[in-house]
Amino acid sequence: MTSKVRQMSLVARSRVRQGRIRVRAGFGPILLAGVAVSLSYWIAHLLLGHPSPFFAPVCAWICLGFTADRNMRRVAEVGIGVAIGVGLGEAIAKLIGAGAVQIGIVLVVSALVARFLDRGVLLTTQAGVQSIVIVGLPVVSTGGGFGRWTDALVGAVVAFVVAALTPGDPRRLPRRLGGDGLAELARTLEEIAHGMRTGDPADREAALLRGRASEPALDEWQAVTKSAIGTARVTATGRRYRSELTTMGRTAMLGDRTMRTVRVIARRAISLPTGPEVDRLAQLLDDLAKATHLLAENVAAGSDPAVAREMLLSVAHEAHPGLLGTGDWQVQSLTLILRSAIVDLCETAGATPGEAREALAPM
Repeated sequence: MTSKVRQMSLVARSRVRQGRIRVRAGFGPILLAGVAVSLSYWIAHLLLGHPSPFFAPVCAWICLGFTADRNMRRVAEVGIGVAIGVGLGEAIAKLIGAGAVQIGIVLVVSALVARFLDRGVLLTTQAGVQSIVIVGLPVVSTGGGFGRWTDALVGAVVAFVVAALTPGDPRRLPRRLGGDGLAELARTLEEIAHGMRTGDPADREAALLRGRASEPALDEWQAVTKSAIGTARVTATGRRYRSELTTMGRTAMLGDRTMRTVRVIARRAISLPTGPEVDRLAQLLDDLAKATHLLAENVAAGSDPAVAREMLLSVAHEAHPGLLGTGDWQVQSLTLILRSAIVDLCETAGATPGEAREALAPM
């Protein structure tokens, strides 16, 4: 297998793995949204007698989305925004008809009404979008004078009820993504160690590619955790988890920072010679990878990473540039860089900054 093909295969496997992670995380919320969409259509079609209640399922889907992050304020904002946009669009279209000027008028009116009612960005955005859709598209529902508005209202109410009855645990998705992101970090460390031992340029390039390909997983972990913290501030069920989620937000930031450092190591390791000093550094990376794998399991399970923390502190004690790279300045330089990543991982596992730095081998 050529180096180019191998690199493409590695990137493809990484993307497939991350795609599976996203599907696993989104399966439950999307399935629930499918039920809500069907229910809203059924209510508008069979109970209200609308022949084609297009806006009922559309509104339900827009409100719920495909993530587990369904705080009540967001669902309410979107639902009210859709209802305002559709209602005003219906009214203005009946009064002055449809056309280029009318679309501009209905956007201005609906957006200003939304801004008056609430500061939410989603509410104003949805109000404007839906009002444009109403004026710009032909009538889809024939449920009376304001059939499309009642359809949208049905979808919003169904979405709100579904979100209220299935609040979920705001920690679940950040934990899962954190475990996946840290596992990617551990595998990158293993790849770097393997490349150091073999001396094969393709192996070393593969380690760098894995580090780069893992970036989206860590980015998503940070984004979802930040969103979960916002949810915890405004929901009753989430307030009791606010402290843990805040800690998780710092953990996600440290994990991302560690990966950036590890990518620097992977890039510099490409030009390393082979030898006993490099093998010692590779062993240190393997030990760090084992501790990081255990930390990933702890983060995913929401359990105390006490054992992983002790392992990481032990690795920190072995990270001495002079002992690992006797006479090899490149190994010494990489060990100095690695010490920064070890400190971040120790803090990720719950050590204080002081404990993490004190654990490092004194130089």
